[in-house]
Amino acid sequence: MEETFRIRPATNGDAPAVRRLVFTILCDHGLAPDPASTDADLDDLEANYHRRRGSFDVLVDRDGQIIGSVGISPIDDKRCELRKMYLASACRGQGLGKRLLEQALDRARKLGFRRIELETAATLVAAVKLYESFGFRPFEPEHLSARCDQAYFLELGEGGPHQPERRL
Repeated sequence: MEETFRIRPATNGDAPAVRRLVFTILCDHGLAPDPASTDADLDDLEANYHRRRGSFDVLVDRDGQIIGSVGISPIDDKRCELRKMYLASACRGQGLGKRLLEQALDRARKLGFRRIELETAATLVAAVKLYESFGFRPFEPEHLSARCDQAYFLELGEGGPHQPERRL
């Protein structure tokens, strides 16, 4: 039987599961979690994303387990940052990362952003390939997080309708 996945807005109740997911994936790739700085936004998803003209979504399996995450955080009125896009290793290779990215781009357009930026690490090879397949291009930002060594951007055109919840 085909498994059903759903993308939904995250709440603060999801924060512990999101932290576990993000920190596990970082460690799997030899990257250090930074709960006091770079990852402090995960302590209060609602305040750090939803209440700041951003969004934070989770991908859940049919049992309600969080297996993926993606956030949109405003930089200024026209630019936003793609943050915390992670997918559990057991769920990769099924097109779910692509769905998370499509959801994030749809959200960013709906929120009125014209450009989306992201920071990543070269060790996250699959993620970098996914970003590039969507047309993201490298650029030199003013600042990079300690664990990141690359930055990408994508100019956002007019997108299709936003769907707050999507079944995959």
